[in-house]
Amino acid sequence: MAALLLPWVLLVLLGSLLPGQGLQANPMLASEPSRRHPAPVPGGEAGGITAAPPPATAQEMYPLNKQAANHSGEGHAKPRKAFPVLGIDYAHVRIPFEISLWILLACLMKLGFHVIPSVSNIVPESCLLIVVGLLVGGLIKGVGEKPPILRSEIFFLFLLPPIILDAGYFLPLRQFTENLGTILIFAVVGTLWNAFFLGGLMYAVCQIGGSGLNHIGLLANLLFGSIISAVDPVAVLAVFEEIHINELLHILVFGESLLNDAVTVVLYHLFEEFANFEQVTIIDIILGFLSFFVVSLGGVFVGVIYGLVAAFTSRFTSHIRVIEPLFVFLYSYMAYLSAELFHLSGIMALIASGVVMRPYVEANISHKSHTTIKYFLKMWSSVSETLIFIFLGVSTVAGQHYWNWTFVISTLLFCLIARVLGVLVLTWFINKFRIVKLTPKDQFIIAYGGLRGAIAFSLCYLLDYEHFDMRDMFLTAIITVIFFTVFVQGMTIRPLVDLLAVKKKQETKRSINEEIHTQFLDHLLTGIEDICGHYGHHHWKDKLNRFNKKYVKKCLIAGERSKEPQLIAFYHKMEMKQAIELVESGGLGKIPSAVSTVSIQNINPKNLPVERVIPVLSKDKEEEIRKILRNNLQKTRQRLRSYNRHTLVADPYEEAWNQMLLRRQKARQMERSKPTYLTVPAHKLDSPTMSRARIGSDPLAYEPKPDSENLPIITIDPASPQSPESVDLSNEVPKGCGGLPPSPEEDEEGLVMRVKEPSSPGTDDVFTPGTSDSPSSQRMLRCLSDPGPRPEPEEGEPFIPKGQ
Repeated sequence: MAALLLPWVLLVLLGSLLPGQGLQANPMLASEPSRRHPAPVPGGEAGGITAAPPPATAQEMYPLNKQAANHSGEGHAKPRKAFPVLGIDYAHVRIPFEISLWILLACLMKLGFHVIPSVSNIVPESCLLIVVGLLVGGLIKGVGEKPPILRSEIFFLFLLPPIILDAGYFLPLRQFTENLGTILIFAVVGTLWNAFFLGGLMYAVCQIGGSGLNHIGLLANLLFGSIISAVDPVAVLAVFEEIHINELLHILVFGESLLNDAVTVVLYHLFEEFANFEQVTIIDIILGFLSFFVVSLGGVFVGVIYGLVAAFTSRFTSHIRVIEPLFVFLYSYMAYLSAELFHLSGIMALIASGVVMRPYVEANISHKSHTTIKYFLKMWSSVSETLIFIFLGVSTVAGQHYWNWTFVISTLLFCLIARVLGVLVLTWFINKFRIVKLTPKDQFIIAYGGLRGAIAFSLCYLLDYEHFDMRDMFLTAIITVIFFTVFVQGMTIRPLVDLLAVKKKQETKRSINEEIHTQFLDHLLTGIEDICGHYGHHHWKDKLNRFNKKYVKKCLIAGERSKEPQLIAFYHKMEMKQAIELVESGGLGKIPSAVSTVSIQNINPKNLPVERVIPVLSKDKEEEIRKILRNNLQKTRQRLRSYNRHTLVADPYEEAWNQMLLRRQKARQMERSKPTYLTVPAHKLDSPTMSRARIGSDPLAYEPKPDSENLPIITIDPASPQSPESVDLSNEVPKGCGGLPPSPEEDEEGLVMRVKEPSSPGTDDVFTPGTSDSPSSQRMLRCLSDPGPRPEPEEGEPFIPKGQ
């Protein structure tokens, strides 16, 4: 009832404020809205600043009194309408109506592009949108109207932030951090090289190019080089997402386009300020160099602060889930505006805020809020990207141009040369430190993917005519470079990728097995770096993860999820995703037994979860459990001292082991260097089966000769299963050896076979004296293995004589 009565109460209050009218209603209040909302100034642009209306008079403030005065004083009234409520007032809705029409046109063009696959396979989406903008701009100009121009304020404040926020919030953080050094070298050193190389050569061209270019100084050319040298993130996203290039090349080119914003902003404002100076000193150059660190690190600092505040705010939104996505958008946009307020890097602030807030915000917000953030950012960035390319085409038709063949062709040629040389030189330097080298194919794609876009156009549009009267020529050259990179390079990069067989992106779903092995490798590499005493990438990453888990998570994540391991959190995320896919596919009634129903409960929660009651243990029981764990479990992640050969504790047994190894090595060398005339190698022992077969076939060949009194006599039973291989020749003692006369038993038994006793553990088999170490045993070993010199067989005589 209160909601129904509120409009009537407001109407009564408004009626009482009108003098002389009381509660009388007048239908003319609804038919003249233009008097309460003055129309904008004719010729004003959407989003621009309009002139303030003059102060309202008494008759304008009270139109009913004015109407009554006209009736009484003049004696005639305005023409009476057939339908007093209806009318046409386009000026009242002009700005939002035209904005809606442009957005609708962009969405229809995007829809038509994806409906016709024959066009999308040949022409990139960005090229088609620029063509649409050219046609629309030409049509508007053909009917006698002035086409709208992409104003720099609208671009930087409303169209660019959604694209950068979408890229920063969903940035593949692992690939980005692993290749951060390469990205920074390309973004900082490469952009500086392109700016100064292009600016210097263009200054030389202006000096020898003729009378129309002589007045362009060095600072103006360096400013132009800083504008045109930066790779545009919007153009890179539009082209590289269509060709599905592999993750390494995509993150290198896209990361360069994101991080070179700081260099571009610094150089742009630096040369713009220097152009107003009468003389540039060394102090100005040093301060300009230091301003790069202020702009880049200041933007990152602003983004981190807003990201942490957003994460902390999301901790208390469990009772009002509706406004959770709004906090993400507002804090990110405030970070961008705060950075732009102090001329810091707004793009760096947006990326830092998105990267910092995402893990904590997603742990606090609901799944519906996460889906809202994801799809709203994708929709917002897609619409902004479409409008940017369409307005590039419209602004090309509407803008003022000054064509100079020498300046335009030189700009295009030097842009390509600077990009190729910069990539080749920097890659040669980078490959000295990279484990995964950048191949010549990768270098070609990186150099060919350096696209320019609307950022360069908007920065040039911001130049002041008073200090840069050559702005129209700069705009013409920049538009030419943009069209060449987007149309020529954007249309030919896909067939070149297929021709060179460059690896493309593999669309695979992450599994729990992959996550386990990834974390295992991270811990393994961290342990290797700790052992080696090398503070590398994995060492600092482990330090940051420990600090995050110990302090930051407890402050920014609500509830028990702050203590949840990363692997368990990833499992819950996969479980939720699988449950949603089952619901969307209609397979809710056919859920396999392996799928947990936790996801289904999260989608349609019916009852509040009951808190698990933890059993209370006595102190004695708890101390007993702790003692068992201390005695039987290994202490994981125990910090050990890093490896250093100067600080190692001396091993008391190390010297003894070294001496023993040296003695053993020396004995083996002496054994090998003994002079001997026995050069025929010992015959390889036969297997037991072959030995029994030879004895059975020719027993006489194994009878001892009558003149061999001092040689051992081997008696072998053919039926015995004992193998000759088990006979230890070094333990065979011949008759009469060892300093004792032969006994009658030895005469009958021949050679006595003794089983070799196994050596006790810890004894040295080289220096421990045994039965085989006596000189007579060693001589016997040589006698049995080497039968002595034999006359070489004559030519034609067989190697094995007959009869043996």
